[in-house]
Amino acid sequence: MEVMEAIKKRCSIRSYQDKPVEEEKLKLVLEAARLAPSAKNKQESKFIVVRDKSLRQKLMVAAKNQSFVGEAPVIIVCCSADTEYKMTCGQLAYPIDGAIALDHMTLKAVEEGLGSCWIGAFFEEQVKEILNIPAEVRIVDLLVLGYPKEPSVTRKGRLPLEQIIMNEKWQQI
Repeated sequence: MEVMEAIKKRCSIRSYQDKPVEEEKLKLVLEAARLAPSAKNKQESKFIVVRDKSLRQKLMVAAKNQSFVGEAPVIIVCCSADTEYKMTCGQLAYPIDGAIALDHMTLKAVEEGLGSCWIGAFFEEQVKEILNIPAEVRIVDLLVLGYPKEPSVTRKGRLPLEQIIMNEKWQQI
């Protein structure tokens, strides 16, 4: 599959089959995260792979009771212990590095016939308690992963390039 095809096919899946993700496919998705770039190549993002059904149900509650979170056979929790490093531009590196890794995973998931959904609606302290994550570690996001119930999902519309691209300098669009 070409990269642009995966980008066009990727969408947030909120309904999953009761079917486990094969270990080989899961490893390929995780390998995509491992290969993602990071600020200063620090590679600070760490990933907790949750397949246990009772833990997934607890994470679903911590994710504001979104039922599809517990329905997905895999939840990947992206974390970072290095939360202080700022890039020269002034941005904290860890949420950006984690987001890049998560996006790599979502695209690889598409190629493997899997669906995924970023979960930013969760209570961090609850997730930390459930997974025994130390207080100083931050959770960037959760990623649910599995086989979609519906084979094709219509992607939400995107603005045309003319509404998001400026040339040379900032302009009101």
